[in-house]
This record gives sequence, structure tokens and C-alpha cells, in this order.
Amino acid sequence: MMIEKVRQKNPLVHNITNMVVTNFTANGLLALGASPVMAYAHEEVADMAKIADALVLNMGTLTEEVVEAMIIAGKSANEHGVPVVFDPVGVGATPYRTESARRILQHVNLSVLRGNAAEVAHLVGEEWAIKGVDAGEGTGDVQKLAQKAALDLSCVVVITGKEDITTDGDIIYRGLNGDVALTKVTGTGCLLSSVIGAFLGTGAASIEAAKEAATFYGVAAELAAEKTKDQGPGSFQVEFLNQLALVSSEQIELRKSIYMMN
Repeated sequence: MMIEKVRQKNPLVHNITNMVVTNFTANGLLALGASPVMAYAHEEVADMAKIADALVLNMGTLTEEVVEAMIIAGKSANEHGVPVVFDPVGVGATPYRTESARRILQHVNLSVLRGNAAEVAHLVGEEWAIKGVDAGEGTGDVQKLAQKAALDLSCVVVITGKEDITTDGDIIYRGLNGDVALTKVTGTGCLLSSVIGAFLGTGAASIEAAKEAATFYGVAAELAAEKTKDQGPGSFQVEFLNQLALVSSEQIELRKSIYMMN
């Protein structure tokens, strides 16, 4: 299992993420065995990105300075063969957010795009309801949307929700692991993007890293939810961090629910 490779390698994951999730993301990466760094200054992001095993760009709390830092870091990662994960938080909520995401894509080549259906749809010019930074109700075909985005952007796309769709435009995986408790804690989607970065940091192919990361994450959430089923989201959050550290390859193999769709 790839989680064992993560724990052995301890990949350095450079995160340019949002202020809401910084602490949770760092603790989550530490728990599963990666090494997080949060570096934002224009003066150092290129240097940090080139020595990282993966770069994760998350535009949750957006400013012009952050966008510039992402572009500088992304270009450096591309030049040095470092995989890039992009989490376009809230794309479609405002014109500025959508324009900023598309601007980043003009300058940075992605390994993986991870978002909800609304975010991915708006990024590739499709219609989908969005409420703040959360996906609203949509009537589109998520699988077709993911394939279109993967082909348009030449990267692996992971659309998360009740089911997770992972595709490179050709191979498609449908993942069913996870728990509704993840929606009660802020930053769980953002942390997943960074976990994908950690799995990419092992040197694995993008689609394999993304698929394995989402499955591992979902199993950890299921175990945490079972252990805190009579408690609230605060207990779940703490136990989820525990399970990111404790979940074994054997548990993942036993509980994984993922299917190739073609």
C-alpha cells in the first residue's frame, strides 16, 4: 500500500493554503507521516517549491499576493519536476475567484486538480450551483465532468462528494469510502488535497497517487466516525487525525470500496 511508502519516505509537502485550514492541514500531514511546510513569501516560494516532493496550491482565502505566490511557486515546481496539486476553493462563487483560478492555470501545469463538482465545473466553463465554497445541487454527470476537466487541463482530476471520481480522462475510478462526518469539520477537503500531494511525493503516477490517497482518507474517516458515533464533530476531528496516523494497509485492503468504471 502506498501509505507505507509515504510513512517511509516522509515527503516534504509545500502548502500555499488558506488561513482557515493551515493548522489542520499541517497536523493531518504530520499524522500520516509526511512533512508539511507552509511558505508564502514571494522571496522564498520558488526556492521552497523546488526542494519539495510536492506543491499544493489552495485558494481558499484569496488575495492578489497569494495568487502571485502560487504562480511563482508553481512555475518553480514545473521547472524542477515537482508535482503540483491545485484546489480551486470556491471557484464560481465570485468572478474574481474564477478569474484568479484560471490565471493560475495559464502559468502552472498541474499533476492533480482536486475539488467538488461545482468548483471543477466552473473552472472548465460548465454550469453548476455553488453556495459559498460548497457545491450546491447539480444535475450534471459528475463522471463526464471529471473526464472533460482532465482532458481540458491535461491532468488527473479528483471530484469529491458522496462518491469520489478520479480520472485522467481515460481511466476512471469511482470511490465510495468516507463518511458524512467529514462535512461537519472545516478543511477536510483541503486536507485531502494535501494528502494527495503527500502520496504524489512518493514518486507514484498521478492517477495512482490520487486514487490511493482518496481511498486511504475515506477509510480513516470511516474508522474515526465509528469510534465517535455518539459524540460530536470535535471528537470526530481529533479521532480522524488519530486514524490518519493509525490506519494500516490491512485495514485499507479490507475496507476499500473503489471500482474502475471502464
